[in-house]
Amino acid sequence: MRPPAPSNTAPNSSGASRLAGRWRVWWRRQAPHRQDRFAALAPLVAVVLFLAAIASSFLYLRLEEMDREQEAVKRDVEYAQQQIRLRLLERQEQLMRVARDAGNEEIDVEEFVSRSQSLIAQYPELQAVTWIDERRRIKTSYATPSLHTPLMRLVDDVLLPGETETNFSLARDLHQPVYGQPLGSNDATPLLQLHIPLTDRGRFSGVVLAEYAPDGLLRHGVPAEVLNKYAVALLAANGRVLAGNAVPQAPAGTRLLPWSSQAEYYEVPVSPVGNGLMLRAQAYRTSQGLVGTGLFWLVGALSVLTAWMLIGNWSHTRRRQQAQQALIAETNFRRAMENSMLTGMRALDMQGRITYVNAAFCQMTGWSENELVGRTAPFPYWPEEDLEFLIARLEDELNGRSTPSGFQVRVKRRDGSLFDARLYVSPLIDAVGKQTGWMTSMTDITEPNRIREQLSASYERFTTVLEALDAAVSVAPLGSPELLFANKLYRLWFGAQTRGHEMLVARAGMPPTPAVEEGLDDVDAFAGLPTDSLTTGETESAEIHAPELGKWLEVRARYLSWVDGRLVQMVIATDITPRRLAEEQAATQAERAQTSSRLITMGEMASSVAHELNQPLAAISNYCSGMVSRLRGNGIAHDDLLAALEKTARQAQRAGQIIHRIQSFVKRSEPNRTVSNVQDIVHESVELAGIELRRRNVRLSHYVAARLPPLIVDPILIEQVLINLLRNAAEAIDSAQRPLQRRNIELRVLPKQVEDAPGIEFAVTDTGTGLAPEVMEHLFEAFFSTKAHGMGIGLNLCRSIVESHLGRMQAENIYNGPECMGCRFSFWIPLAKAANTLPNPANTSKSTGVPA
Repeated sequence: MRPPAPSNTAPNSSGASRLAGRWRVWWRRQAPHRQDRFAALAPLVAVVLFLAAIASSFLYLRLEEMDREQEAVKRDVEYAQQQIRLRLLERQEQLMRVARDAGNEEIDVEEFVSRSQSLIAQYPELQAVTWIDERRRIKTSYATPSLHTPLMRLVDDVLLPGETETNFSLARDLHQPVYGQPLGSNDATPLLQLHIPLTDRGRFSGVVLAEYAPDGLLRHGVPAEVLNKYAVALLAANGRVLAGNAVPQAPAGTRLLPWSSQAEYYEVPVSPVGNGLMLRAQAYRTSQGLVGTGLFWLVGALSVLTAWMLIGNWSHTRRRQQAQQALIAETNFRRAMENSMLTGMRALDMQGRITYVNAAFCQMTGWSENELVGRTAPFPYWPEEDLEFLIARLEDELNGRSTPSGFQVRVKRRDGSLFDARLYVSPLIDAVGKQTGWMTSMTDITEPNRIREQLSASYERFTTVLEALDAAVSVAPLGSPELLFANKLYRLWFGAQTRGHEMLVARAGMPPTPAVEEGLDDVDAFAGLPTDSLTTGETESAEIHAPELGKWLEVRARYLSWVDGRLVQMVIATDITPRRLAEEQAATQAERAQTSSRLITMGEMASSVAHELNQPLAAISNYCSGMVSRLRGNGIAHDDLLAALEKTARQAQRAGQIIHRIQSFVKRSEPNRTVSNVQDIVHESVELAGIELRRRNVRLSHYVAARLPPLIVDPILIEQVLINLLRNAAEAIDSAQRPLQRRNIELRVLPKQVEDAPGIEFAVTDTGTGLAPEVMEHLFEAFFSTKAHGMGIGLNLCRSIVESHLGRMQAENIYNGPECMGCRFSFWIPLAKAANTLPNPANTSKSTGVPA
């Protein structure tokens, strides 16, 4: 038998073992942090390589698909080009027979026209056939009726110099058919020309000019199956589309992407025309490539998600390592802090066994940590004489009955000496919230001398503060002439006697110190009575004038329990002379401020009168100017003059009424209201405001609803509001510089219910630029104006007038999309019955802080 062939498994396995060994050696040489970094980045690199392989696969498949599509388009385009070529050659042969007969004078003009008509009727792409003699003069021509008029050729016309004449010369010189470039302007159908020379016994005698429609040539020359599959177009040499439709091409780089939907195209010159006519075809896209695109994005999204998860895992691992290092550092820090602190720390488990002591505890007791940890009661630092007390305290501690303020014990050092300590106990909680024992802190309190020194220093500081006070402080017992305490200022004012103390109490009107009756013991009148109500009562105070000192004093007194248990009275007298002088000056300033306030109020009323009188005075001035002009020209009749004077008188009367009404309104009294017709109010307002509107070339359209009920209002004040709003609207339009067709103001008067109360709404809408938000916030405030010379009281006064009639007034911008188209001011007046049920807005605005 043939021996078995040697196997290559052993060498391959040995090579793999050597490679693995080298890998392990290299891996062990790396630092731990570098190993963690490589372990985290290796999966990420694998995912990136996988994504690159998927993208390469998609690119390869896309390129193969593009090659197949390109071959199919090329094959079908060449087939369509052959069909067009055969069709052109067939027409060329037929036209050459006609040209041969015409050159041999075998047919006349009528026969030529008849045969041309037959050809045009039989072949739709042929648009015109023309017979041109050797002198470039048109003998006859026949064209399809649908041919554009500028392209038709008339008999006896001569070819003009240009492209057609050039092709004529080329056909004459070559004695061969010549295809010309497509002609036609932008408003005419471009045509393809064929020049066939005529020869009479070898002599050139003219040409037969045939003109094709590229659209018909494309429609009848390209097979239907090609037209159904592709977007076919005929292009000129300059790229102009002569027939069909051409889809714009996408950039070359984007066609390789899987989501690109751009189909392949191919173009070829049409023979026998040459490069002057190109045939282009582009395949219709039968699929949007959603499957391929979806798969590409799915793989990409999964790859990105995997990479993101790997990066997140790596970041989480790094954070855990950082937290571990921080925990180690924090543990070391706390251990160092515990070892360096002077307070002793001791930890007990739930059975009372010592589990931990710090260095300070060992230093305070003199016992080492090894000697204390694991011991149970009685502990070696307990004095023998206090064992029962300490065992009881330990039981309370283990049972959770220790006080938060701690307790004091005696502790024995290793050398037998004792010291006083205070222990504070708190539960020891682990990480899961379970109590594992008790933590005790111990502080050495064996320094009574230090405490006494602190008390002495505190007393000294207290005395120093009292002596430095800028008030006289005195303490005297009840019913005794003894002065228990008097600070430096009291001694400076009244000496060391109780006379000043009693004088201050008497002048302040406080209960005097009861006198001790003669023959009785030295006790006060309150002896035997409870003193809690006296010592816990509020401090009594009063302001008095001390003539002997020349000062105003604020005296405060209260009862105290002295250190020996006696009831005493403490009196504090503070010099308030500077404060009283300041109060007198403040009273004088307040009186001056009231006077200034009255002057400002009169100024506001004068400004309001001047602002509101401007309109009737302007009307009087206009009427007077018009009458003067017409009187100078002798162009005014007696009746017209009388009517103008009556209007002037009415305006003067109106000005007087305005003064009277505004004066009454400024006093916050109710206006003189009467039953008024809304139509009359609107009519008077429009008539007066029309002068200003006509001056500014602003049109006013107003609408008043029919059968409106009358209002109980002051008609003059309501007219003033309307006129002010109309003038403001005209000024807004004028400042916006609107064109004439947009200089419109609309006034609408309609019934409207507010809070279920019937009333009438007056709305003025302009076509200005609207109001800015910061202007809208302060629109109705007094002396706020957006005009350069405005006083800022018009809208404030209008709102006050409306609210005095229990009405409402508001403003809003009108928008058409993001553009502001104008502003709308409206006010609402309730009917007489509804006004009785509504609150006064003026009072409401005062209570809420909104300006009226």
